[in-house]
Amino acid sequence: MPDTLSIDADWNAFYIDGEWTESDGDEEISVQDPSSREEIARVPAGTEADVDAAFEAAAAAQAEWREAPPIERERVALEVANLLQEYEDEIVDLLAHEAGGSRIMGETSVQIAADQAMEAATLPRRMKGEQVDSNVPGKENLVRREPQGVVTVISPWNFPLNLSGRAVAPAIATGNAVVLKPASNTPITGGLLFAKLYEEAGLPDGLLNVVTGSGSEIGDPVVAHPESDVVAFTGSTPVGRGVATTGGENLSVIALELGGNNGHIVTADADLEAAVDSAVFGTFVHQGQVCISINRHIVHEDVYDEYVDRLTDRAKSLPVGSAHDPDTVVGPVIDESQRDEMLGYVEETVETGATLETGGEKVPMDGGGDGNASDAVDGDSDGDGGSDSLLVAPTVLSGVTNDMAAASNEHFGPIAPVISVSSIDEAIEVHNDTEYGLSGSVHAGDVGTGMQIAERMETGMVHVNDQPVNDEAHVPFSGAKASGVGSYNSTDIMNEMTEKKWISLQHDRREYPF
Repeated sequence: MPDTLSIDADWNAFYIDGEWTESDGDEEISVQDPSSREEIARVPAGTEADVDAAFEAAAAAQAEWREAPPIERERVALEVANLLQEYEDEIVDLLAHEAGGSRIMGETSVQIAADQAMEAATLPRRMKGEQVDSNVPGKENLVRREPQGVVTVISPWNFPLNLSGRAVAPAIATGNAVVLKPASNTPITGGLLFAKLYEEAGLPDGLLNVVTGSGSEIGDPVVAHPESDVVAFTGSTPVGRGVATTGGENLSVIALELGGNNGHIVTADADLEAAVDSAVFGTFVHQGQVCISINRHIVHEDVYDEYVDRLTDRAKSLPVGSAHDPDTVVGPVIDESQRDEMLGYVEETVETGATLETGGEKVPMDGGGDGNASDAVDGDSDGDGGSDSLLVAPTVLSGVTNDMAAASNEHFGPIAPVISVSSIDEAIEVHNDTEYGLSGSVHAGDVGTGMQIAERMETGMVHVNDQPVNDEAHVPFSGAKASGVGSYNSTDIMNEMTEKKWISLQHDRREYPF
């Protein structure tokens, strides 16, 4: 199978009802490598007819799969976990070509996706019912847990492998069928790759159907399809609101992981070296294109200057370049629109009074210099390819306030706006002053103080003496406020993918009042 997982393999087909099929339409989507800017594949642009075919296949296959014994559903999940690990090198290479993921990003993605599949393998045996005493004489109450039916999964481009896997694996393991629509930037690692893995794992036909296409063309038909019982979506909050509205009209169960504006609080008593270590990883991993990455650094004024200096020095030293270079830490962002938006936030933030300590510019993909962040140049004027490069230099901004563009928006880039505060109370106030509440972190000198601060942070997840980029399949993953609805991982995702059914058994003849 490794040859069929190569970026040079033929990816120009859907996977519907266990068959690789052509689209009902004639349009295709070009997939580009963010490092080379070259086309690496073409995938079909789905139509509403393709969506209908996928849901029809899913609904038909699920009727039998829901009756499959737990050991069979467990076997498929475990086999997928094994295949992810067996083909790690091939998958990491796909992620580099399609998502611009560095080696670190690729290996982490495979590790998390395999963990998700292994956790999903525990769900079939955890779908237990209960017996409940009745107030009616001679009655027995049984509560059973059953699959929802057909699960729609719409996954994003930033971490396509594990953000698809965290919904696909538990959906199938709990007896559902799936229609998966990956992001158009990453249709292979977010979608078609799963079809090949589950096909090799022996999943019965029709239970996983993958339709590629643009959200503007097939997004609504996928979410609004009458066979869709659950919609699992990961993406921006504005798009998520539309998904929730459309899915709600269809009375689907909605599980949304949306945007974040995650804060990294550093108090006057923090271990500054540890806090900066955490900050560098939590800000710059995968170019900051992580919903749970650090979006704002909220630092006590007593250690603020030293923190900025240390963070700036570390940012300048990070290797920046092609995702295909094993030494790269900061690779290319996904496309021009993301690049230009994040650089626009930086420019606006400086114009409103912040200081640019380092970065804030594009880096030519051919590198130059010593291949680290200090090689940042103005790509529009250097004439050496910088204007087309998707590399953004690791950026540190000081003198930032919470209302400045790089702090108030989810910049989704390798950008570190650093905000000064005078007290823990002010740090918490600044942290909570956002519509988002996905993840966060705090360094406060000791775990007890960090715990006290964490309890006051309005966010779904907080990590003490760490940074916000954490995901473990056996621990609930959810956001507060405008960062999401529902929850992933562990028993939480089982609750999303199943529903309870009450069956009562009247053993003795019941007497009624009339």
